[in-house]
Amino acid sequence: MAIILRLDRMMADRKMSLNELSARVGVANVNLSKLKNGHVSAIRFSTLEAICEALNCQPGDILEYQKDPE
Repeated sequence: MAIILRLDRMMADRKMSLNELSARVGVANVNLSKLKNGHVSAIRFSTLEAICEALNCQPGDILEYQKDPE
């Protein structure tokens, strides 16, 4: 099983750059870049909340659960 991050898709849908999201969320550009590229193993709820507020979306729009093929 895996959690897939769809932050890049939401940013593209909202036509928002990484720099703009970083400024709105108050999280360093490099940390958002790692999140966007799936190079993180955890995310704080406060960060997720700020991202959802900035992108006007739900957590499920950013996070996706994918079962391993059986």
